[in-house]
Amino acid sequence: MSATLTTAPATLRAPVRVLMRQHRWIFWIAAGVALLTAIGVVAVAMRSAHVSEVFQATGCQFYGEGETRACIQMSRNFADSMNLYSRLFTYVALGLTVLPALLGAFVGGPLIARELESGTFRMAWTQSVSPTRWLAARLAVPTAALLAGSAVLAPLLHWARTREAASPYPVQWFDVYVFPVTGIVLPAYILFAVCTGALVGLLIRRAFIALSVSALTVGAVTIGFGAYLRPYLWPRTTVSGQGHLEENAWWVESGHLTSSGERVTPPDSCYASSSGENWEQCLTDHGITGSYVDYHPQSHFWPLQLVETGILLALAALALALAFRVLRRLHG
Repeated sequence: MSATLTTAPATLRAPVRVLMRQHRWIFWIAAGVALLTAIGVVAVAMRSAHVSEVFQATGCQFYGEGETRACIQMSRNFADSMNLYSRLFTYVALGLTVLPALLGAFVGGPLIARELESGTFRMAWTQSVSPTRWLAARLAVPTAALLAGSAVLAPLLHWARTREAASPYPVQWFDVYVFPVTGIVLPAYILFAVCTGALVGLLIRRAFIALSVSALTVGAVTIGFGAYLRPYLWPRTTVSGQGHLEENAWWVESGHLTSSGERVTPPDSCYASSSGENWEQCLTDHGITGSYVDYHPQSHFWPLQLVETGILLALAALALALAFRVLRRLHG
């Protein structure tokens, strides 16, 4: 396939131009949204840093003891402002998190399944455009555009998050809406969404159904990683008893230990104890001698990113291979 594409670049450019003309308004709107998002992220990050500097210059402590009424009011204003900036950042991150699901829906529905459903693909195939080049063009255009956008927005969001380090409401690196859009995982989700949408569109060949199935599939994978799989992609660090957790750590799991090191859950009767003394005695009676915490320190950010990216790229490659195989079996 790659040899065919490289020997006839002009043939590939033709379906690309047609595709750009057919969906030019969608591409222009997406480009405008990306530009406005980038400008908004920079503006919010700079404003947040400025508000922090101004508050620190006043000499007031954030809700410190013995502060004057003026400082207390400044603390309230500072807290309200930083809370707003943190929420705005989270909204942008949430939007980028759902972007792959929308992309998969677009590729699976309007971009591929609609043409197969209406039969308009036959016109392209009779004009010296093979089915392979037709599909390659439909995957290359959104992929190139969105990878270029993510190459700008993901580092920008990472920079903006670090600018809010002094905020009383910092955006944590492990937040379910932040982790996928501040490293190298976002491009992997985009590739996975494009390839999955192509496969679904070729299999179903009904625009609305393909759109729905593509969005649900990509969305399910995104939620699966964020809600269930991500904490287990890299070995966690464990501290026992009164051990110290590192700063900005992702607290994954905690519980109690027996003298043999076995992890156990205290019986319900212990939780019914009304005082700390009764609680401790109940734990002792059931052989519980300590506690533990499993967590990911901030240094695990890149290992987790790399593992999740590798899995998504493998899934994308599998979906792409299956898509071209389905195309060859259906249309030769």
